[in-house]
Amino acid sequence: MKYLRNSLIGIGALVMAVALLLWFLPARWALPWAGSQLHGLRLRQVHGLLWEGRADQVLATDGRRLGQLHWQLSRRLLLGKLQSQLDFKGPQGDFSGAMRRLPDGRIAWHKVSARIDLAALGPRAASPLGQPRGELQLTVEHALLQGGWPLQLQAHAQYRHAVMRTRDGDVALGGLDADAQAHSGVIEAQLHDDGHGPLRVDGTLQLSPLGWRVDATLRPRQTDPSLRRWLTGLGSPDADGAVHIHRSSGLAGSMPAPPQTRTREIP
Repeated sequence: MKYLRNSLIGIGALVMAVALLLWFLPARWALPWAGSQLHGLRLRQVHGLLWEGRADQVLATDGRRLGQLHWQLSRRLLLGKLQSQLDFKGPQGDFSGAMRRLPDGRIAWHKVSARIDLAALGPRAASPLGQPRGELQLTVEHALLQGGWPLQLQAHAQYRHAVMRTRDGDVALGGLDADAQAHSGVIEAQLHDDGHGPLRVDGTLQLSPLGWRVDATLRPRQTDPSLRRWLTGLGSPDADGAVHIHRSSGLAGSMPAPPQTRTREIP
């Protein structure tokens, strides 16, 4: 009986010691286990705890310094409930947002804000129409993801100082905007400009795992010859220089239009 009591006391002490270790686990000790979740990124000069810490240097796979990262991770993770807040700041981009994993495995994001200098993407962002330059800003009120695809989404994107760098020089597009919503896995975005730039944009973009469809009209506000030449790469202009785009891929032609109702709140 005495042996059993001592064994239970020893097991209890061990469990308490492990719990205290996990509760106050230094972030740098957890890095070897977190490495596979970073997709090649490396954290240096790590401070704080696993549950709240920071990395003064975030390095890309090629060793470039991207910025600094601060995170908060709920201790409810010990009960299998993942919930975190991420804040990243760098000279070429910022990101902040709150994420939690729902009981059914879906991922919910709230209050996401992101900024990226498109020049940082380099040749990876190049297309036959040129290489984009300018700053892309994204705000996501909420998003519900399953397998990485948004089932629900409420987002707004701003493309400021938009420029396409081509072999013939830079083509200024001005400020472009998009408001996006997702219902039942179908994303629909309304495309427009800020009303002041050299290019007038009015259109819609629809995306789903089945395909995509874009319907838009692009019309120059100025007589800029470089802009008009660039537009001819998208289609034949009409008498006033406008280019009408109607393109789709996959099964987009049969994609249903999303209902014009307010997005249901994520549980």
